Amino acid sequence: MTIAAKPEHLAATGIAQTSRSPIGLFAAILRNPLTALPPEIFREKMVLADVGGKQSLYVCDPPLIQEALVRQAGHLNKGEIVHKVLGPALGDGLLTAEGAHWRWQRQSVAAGFQHERLRGFLPAMLAAAADTRSRWLADGGDALDIGHEMMRTTFAIIVETMLSGSANLDVAKVERSITDYLEPTSFVFAYSLLGMPEWLPYPGRSRARAATAYLRESLGELVATRRGAPTQRGDLLDMLLTASDPETGRAMQDGEIVDNLLTFITAGHETTALGLAWTLHLLARHRDVEEQVVAEIAAATGGAPLAPEQVMALPFTKAVFQEAMRLYPPAPVITRQVEKPFQLGGLMLGEGSVIYVPIQAVHRHETLWEEPDRFDPRRFLPEAGRARHRYAYLPFGAGPRICIGSAFATMEAVAILASLLPAVRLEPLSTRAPEPALKVTLRPRRPLRMRARPRR
Repeated sequence: MTIAAKPEHLAATGIAQTSRSPIGLFAAILRNPLTALPPEIFREKMVLADVGGKQSLYVCDPPLIQEALVRQAGHLNKGEIVHKVLGPALGDGLLTAEGAHWRWQRQSVAAGFQHERLRGFLPAMLAAAADTRSRWLADGGDALDIGHEMMRTTFAIIVETMLSGSANLDVAKVERSITDYLEPTSFVFAYSLLGMPEWLPYPGRSRARAATAYLRESLGELVATRRGAPTQRGDLLDMLLTASDPETGRAMQDGEIVDNLLTFITAGHETTALGLAWTLHLLARHRDVEEQVVAEIAAATGGAPLAPEQVMALPFTKAVFQEAMRLYPPAPVITRQVEKPFQLGGLMLGEGSVIYVPIQAVHRHETLWEEPDRFDPRRFLPEAGRARHRYAYLPFGAGPRICIGSAFATMEAVAILASLLPAVRLEPLSTRAPEPALKVTLRPRRPLRMRARPRR
């Protein structure tokens, strides 16, 4: 595992170097993996980090990100850490698979995310948002955990659009199980990074294993039931049941279908829900921006109930969600491992080298953004982004492995915001700034608690 460069070359090219003791790094990861990232990544193009003699490279420069994740994508794989953290639940599904196995799985579901197919999901998105709105207004101002509320809403959409509203899933238990699985991932990451034995115990391990078993068993029963059903419903599950490898003709086994269903359920509702929760947090603290969103929705609808076709005509509302994902990207770090050596920015990356693209740092990089920590949705209005490098903004990843559901997530978020905000005003219960914490996704360290009031 080598990253080769002469010290004088590093100085000449401006590549920063940093080192950290394994004990200090371990403690930082367990508290919050975000605090373990070197601070230089917010101002340098590349940072070469040494931990106990092991080197990792943080890539923060958009052209170099493009070079690594796009042009050199064939030289990289997801790496051991990703497989250890996500593999027990997601198996060898679309998020974790490699090579030809990944390609044919991606091809098998691509048709489900084409534009016209996505537009057909809008009624289900609006219905789930309307249910949330009605529940909030009926609660009479009770304290809400906005992260939980958004996960509940987006999960209902996933079940309806991807699984045809499968009634035999215990939605609340599935959501709890996903949280139970993600909660101790800091330990898995720390153990993997520092080469510690996998048998070492850690808090939450038994609960995470039980959660994984429940999730896979529940979805396995759903797959078996649907495989024996006489008719197709045309949803994601049917697409997976009928998928076949174009090279070998083989179909997906039930376990592989479960891998992919879990991938879409976790990635498909968790990330969008978090993006929405952070959006609502920001709007509650920037009432002028919130008023612009409400005004745009009113202009589009004329005060009538929101129609599906109107969701596509809300550019400022979409920009607000995009800016929230800049400040709080739901998946804040991309990890890759070098499979075949190549050069990047003057460094020779040997087999086994680990590359990190710290998306949160790229999104707040002081050389890429004016006042990077300021919430300003105008950055994402159509004209504003033309001068920005394409790889300066990566909320859904980049390259061939970019999230297949990015358009689905954006449409879903705009539909939910446009349904909720004209009727509801959220009031934070704390003035304390929330701390983002990395649990594979970017969750608030403490719940974002708010009260919902009718908008007058």
